[in-house]
Amino acid sequence: MALRSDWSQRNCSMARGLDIFGDPWGLLVLREVFFGNGRFDAVKTRLQVADSVLTRRLASLVESGLLAKQPYDDGGRTRHEYVLTGKGEDALPVLNAVVIWSEKHLQAPSEQAHMYVVHASCGQRTSSADTCTECGERLTAENTSWHSLTRSEEPLPLATAPRQPATTTNRVQSGEDEGTAA
Repeated sequence: MALRSDWSQRNCSMARGLDIFGDPWGLLVLREVFFGNGRFDAVKTRLQVADSVLTRRLASLVESGLLAKQPYDDGGRTRHEYVLTGKGEDALPVLNAVVIWSEKHLQAPSEQAHMYVVHASCGQRTSSADTCTECGERLTAENTSWHSLTRSEEPLPLATAPRQPATTTNRVQSGEDEGTAA
């Protein structure tokens, strides 16, 4: 029996989005990957989640295109870590919005249980999920940090999707000369 309904074909954009973002474990897994914890054991330890639950959530995020599996060698054994895709990186404002809303409306159980969205470029906390309220710059994974007081005294930079190297086709289409060094 399915745990929830499939909303992926609904006529409502919010319903389709909730098909992916409506699961708390999925959002928490994304949080960990944004914090740079893409290995199964690191996520499991941080979230204190059962293997079966984490395995299903990771598979769902990969299937949805938000995460990709990347192999790494674990002392003679190939394992996989999970990295953001461009689509996953685009989910940052969703996670920022949850953090900002929670900080504004929900009481933290302790002084250490706070988390803030910080625009790393200007160093200021922001109260907007997609634009720095201090300087007006658009927030991206490259210029945003999260300050989780349970993790660090200082804001931590976020992971980004691996950048694909420019191909000759991409450079030619963008108007660059093939012989020009990038």
